[in-house]
Amino acid sequence: MIKFFLFSMILMSSFFTFSQSTAIKTYTLEECINIALKNNLSLKSAKNSEKSAKINYNQSKADLLPNLNGSYNIGVNNGRSIDPFTNDFINQQLTFSSANLSLNATIFNGFSLLNTLKQQKLNSQASNFEVEQEKQNLILNVTLAYLQVLNSKDLLTLNKERLVVTNNQLKIQKDLYDEGRENPADYTDLLGQKASDETTILSSRIALNNSKLNLRTLLNLKNNIEISTTGLLFSLEKYKLTSEQVFNDALQSLATFKASELRVASAKKGVSVAKAQYMPEISLFGQLNTNYSSAAQTFAEIGTSLIETGDFVTINNQNFQVQTNQTSFQVNEISYLDQLDNNLNSVVGVSLSVPIFNGFRAKNNVALEKVRVEESLIALEQTQLEIKNTIDQIHFDMEAAFARYQSLAKQVIAFQKSFDINKTRFNNGVSNFLAYITSKNNLENSKINLSIAKYDYYLRVKVLEYYRGQTLN
Repeated sequence: MIKFFLFSMILMSSFFTFSQSTAIKTYTLEECINIALKNNLSLKSAKNSEKSAKINYNQSKADLLPNLNGSYNIGVNNGRSIDPFTNDFINQQLTFSSANLSLNATIFNGFSLLNTLKQQKLNSQASNFEVEQEKQNLILNVTLAYLQVLNSKDLLTLNKERLVVTNNQLKIQKDLYDEGRENPADYTDLLGQKASDETTILSSRIALNNSKLNLRTLLNLKNNIEISTTGLLFSLEKYKLTSEQVFNDALQSLATFKASELRVASAKKGVSVAKAQYMPEISLFGQLNTNYSSAAQTFAEIGTSLIETGDFVTINNQNFQVQTNQTSFQVNEISYLDQLDNNLNSVVGVSLSVPIFNGFRAKNNVALEKVRVEESLIALEQTQLEIKNTIDQIHFDMEAAFARYQSLAKQVIAFQKSFDINKTRFNNGVSNFLAYITSKNNLENSKINLSIAKYDYYLRVKVLEYYRGQTLN
């Protein structure tokens, strides 16, 4: 018994621990937005594009600096070659080495570097706004997905309440059916109504699960989530701004407009960069060179001596050998560092490159950049037109949803009174089942439609506030 008790306690403890570990985390709207801003893959990709634009901008600044490069090599040559020290032909194994330091600085190139710097700065700024726009889009999508989950939950709750009412009435009708006091068809009709309500609940569960999956995808989470309405206030007051006012605010606040305008300015700078190909380029260059050769030697005088030349002179019929003074030398190797120092030489100059004919490349590049300017202007105009039409449509739908909500609110009140009356009459045997079930369905359908209209209106208000640049959470 003791072993069984201990085993039961361990099993219960393990089950409790597992239940806690698999508990579904509940998130508020603010938490969902913060998680999405941290985890969303599309936003991460936009941030990488922003980093690339920043790197390109930094590189364009660095391109204004002179180029300084150094080189060094060392090798062994066998056979006939030119001694780099004496420039004589030699036939021996030779170790050689050389070092070079070169400088090149662009003085003038038609302001191509400066205009490229300005263009990359505009591109970097545009990328910043595009990341901001991606954040705004993400916040909107998370908010709408969050509200869609709430809407699905409310519809599921209403459908469950419908089933509760049906089950309560079914209990009453079953007693009457068992006693044979009422029309048997009323009971079987309620059984059919219960099956219909259960099917509707199943559909609501599927819709709720799909809406949660959509939200979870935006948050880039793998585990199931639950949401909380903490801090979420529904305002069902009539929206006061016109669609034109919303659009004017959008022009000032939306990052997508600012990014598009910067892209236009960047494209115009691209034309200036291309035009620089018509201009001459002036640059300053300098070099510092030295080398080493293992064949390099020095000769030091160590004395003189008389040697016979092999010639002779005859004096008084007597031959005398001709002698001459010969200087003796000592061969010394020149050290590596001494050769690098002795062979050091420098070059300084100015280079001028004048474009004369390049296959109309400069002309065509300028034309292409002008086309890009036109494309960027069209993209800006297209963005403005699309957002204007979207705001007009959403504003119209929002007003229609508000009017529908007001009408449905009155309908719910009327159907509630009708249902209360028919329920009392049906329970007292005064009214028939058809009048009761019709009144019941009318009330429940009107509540569901009212909930849908509420979220339709609130979602559209959120979208309009997004376009105005207002905080959604």
